Amino acid sequence: MSHRTAPPSGAAQLRADCGRCFGLCCVVPAFAASTDFAIDKPAGSPCPNLGTDHRCGIHTELRQRGFPGCTVFDCFGAGQQVAQVTFGGRDWRDAPETLPAMAEAFAVLRPLHELLWYLTEAVALRPPADLRAELERARTETLKLTEGDPAQLRAVDVADHRGRVNPLLSQASEAARAPGGVDRRGAHLLGADLRRVDLRRANLRGAVLIGADLRAADLGLADVTGADLRGTDLRGADLRHTLFLHQTQLDAARGDLGTRLPQTLTRPAHWTALPLTPVRQPARSPARRGRRR
Repeated sequence: MSHRTAPPSGAAQLRADCGRCFGLCCVVPAFAASTDFAIDKPAGSPCPNLGTDHRCGIHTELRQRGFPGCTVFDCFGAGQQVAQVTFGGRDWRDAPETLPAMAEAFAVLRPLHELLWYLTEAVALRPPADLRAELERARTETLKLTEGDPAQLRAVDVADHRGRVNPLLSQASEAARAPGGVDRRGAHLLGADLRRVDLRRANLRGAVLIGADLRAADLGLADVTGADLRGTDLRGADLRHTLFLHQTQLDAARGDLGTRLPQTLTRPAHWTALPLTPVRQPARSPARRGRRR
């Protein structure tokens, strides 16, 4: 079923390497006390849990201590890019005057690196040659933007660039999913029972699936770009060939040993070790069985 090939070289730069960063994700963003964060923190202010070594002092207990929002954040490698490339390894603790500029750079590089991740995934889907060439050009252009100095990064219009890249990603998705499944783009499916909905090849881009029940669902070739999977029940679901599925989406969801994952993603530690008791599905009509691929 999978249309994927091995990701192009350079994908490693899109994975966060906290050991080469200066804890920017614990400093730059603001967050408010909520179910995701136990405290208020203004933008540009270090989290009180951040140590002088730029490591989180409660990293292994984030969920228990009321910080599940931290466990599902990914900078896509932008943190080490800012720290080691844009600012050449200069630590904001040693040069506090650099922090505002670092924050600006991080705010630009993080979405650019996210786009690079999606473009890399799209190319790996083996789209038609002309579309692949456009995706490769967009990836090269995006990569060049990430290499700018602080002043050049400030001049980047991220929204405009994203607006030009997203249609290419949609085309890559449509090519991989053809013939397409149900269209649930941007749908509000909070708490929805989707166990009996055929989600193979579905378009779930930007769908809100908070707390939805997808137990034992088959998400083969379904596009989950930007889908909100917080608390989504994925126990027993088949995600092996899901398109644009990111690790942070899994980290935000619920699953078990029966949840089938792509080899490139990791089963979250908080998922239950017990496999789901099989969910009884209604018998398919002869007509539907005939259409099953």
